[in-house]
Amino acid sequence: MFAHRPPALRHIMGMLLEMADEALVPKRYLEIAVVTVSKLNECTYCVGHHGPKLVAEGLSQETVERILDPNSPGLDELDKLVRDFAVQVTNTPQRMRDAIFERLRAHFTEAQIVELTLRTALCGFFNRFNDVLQIEMEDEALAALQAARLDDAKTG
Repeated sequence: MFAHRPPALRHIMGMLLEMADEALVPKRYLEIAVVTVSKLNECTYCVGHHGPKLVAEGLSQETVERILDPNSPGLDELDKLVRDFAVQVTNTPQRMRDAIFERLRAHFTEAQIVELTLRTALCGFFNRFNDVLQIEMEDEALAALQAARLDDAKTG
């Protein structure tokens, strides 16, 4: 869809690709944030694309499906902090308090916190963009998601 507006393709997608190349924030935490936001916004397209990436980072399909549960299985304390931060950025950004940033600073640099915030907020944009334009999951992505669920059911 972005190809219809080359400046958006060039700048938004270019920024994401450049940040992925730099890898300031470990992929596990970015994917936790993206899946959390996408679950909150009920964006099946983004959950479908990023859930398998989170599984590739060592979390189970059950964790992906239950990531919003307070005691989601497979999440350690830092994972939960990132998830809770993504929830606050998405649902109550006007009520962010210093305490969560102090907890984040124990694990991330300022640059990493800025990137995590940017990627979390940008995910909300992508969720809305995909839903408004009714972008459907590609057949390959659907097949991969179904395979991951079957594998998780066999091992779980």
